[in-house]
Amino acid sequence: MSPVTLSRFLIEEQRKKNVIGSDLRLLIEVVARACKSIASAIGKGGLTGVLGSAGSDNIQGEAQKKLDVISNEILLEANEWGGHLAAMASEEMEHPHPIPNRYPKGEFLLLFDPLDGSSNIDVNVSVGTIFSVLRCPDGMEPGEQAFLQPGTRQVCAGYAVYGPTTLLVLTLGDGVNIFTLDRELGSFVLTQENVRIPEDTREFAINASNARHWEAPVKRYIDELLAGKDGPRGHDFNMRWVASMVADVHRIISRGGIFLYPLDSKTAAKGGKLRLMYEANPMAFIIEQAGGRATDGRGRILDIVPAGLHQRVPVILGSRNEVERATAYHIA
Repeated sequence: MSPVTLSRFLIEEQRKKNVIGSDLRLLIEVVARACKSIASAIGKGGLTGVLGSAGSDNIQGEAQKKLDVISNEILLEANEWGGHLAAMASEEMEHPHPIPNRYPKGEFLLLFDPLDGSSNIDVNVSVGTIFSVLRCPDGMEPGEQAFLQPGTRQVCAGYAVYGPTTLLVLTLGDGVNIFTLDRELGSFVLTQENVRIPEDTREFAINASNARHWEAPVKRYIDELLAGKDGPRGHDFNMRWVASMVADVHRIISRGGIFLYPLDSKTAAKGGKLRLMYEANPMAFIIEQAGGRATDGRGRILDIVPAGLHQRVPVILGSRNEVERATAYHIA
């Protein structure tokens, strides 16, 4: 049987389920092509002088890597001209990016974290691109207010992970599918369908260096895991932490686990560490579509109504039963 490319998959989804129109299909294909370009730039690394600091900070006040800037520009330029977008928003930019007047405008809004985990680039650890698609509300100008929609309104979401292989993980709101970049063919090819996250797990991911800042419910939960088979849980757990959300979440998609970046005394004033619109919402959508759960410790992430384009939130996501347990400790 011939390989099912991303384009073929999207066309067949439209024929079978009528869940994706031509404009949305084009949008996803353009984002996928941009991800291939980003993968190529990352793969060349020091050969082309793209490693290291860009000597600038993003709107978050974080030092930008050269590849942060390059990846952002690749996504902007790839998506400006197709006629399927009303505007774009990036974690790297303070304001939405309007579609230039010389190009037609469409009905969709694209949000992205162009290079998640970029602090890992210089040590050759997996990084990724996260994206989310919304519809621009009827009659509304595509400014910041148009983007401030809860995650339940996402049309699709996905991420690319640039590791030993380049993968594209995608949900259209009807399950999660994984595509692998065939470098010889030049296309993303369907390699896993209807991915499901195990409900139970013995792996957790958290930045343990923040332990002294954790709230009591998080400390209780992690202490129980660390106690292992001699503690209240009755079996041992392993900790994994890559410091690249894409890599940590993809491990959970692949074999289960729980990822926590909880509220703590360091991040409380900002509302949390991770960005709702660029990281938490798309990842929560994907995790839920794969049978997992995603909360901010108190409630479902996808139900949060954003107050700002760069709003931060706590994140607990992954295998259903562990996320529900950790969340219950917060609201007990």
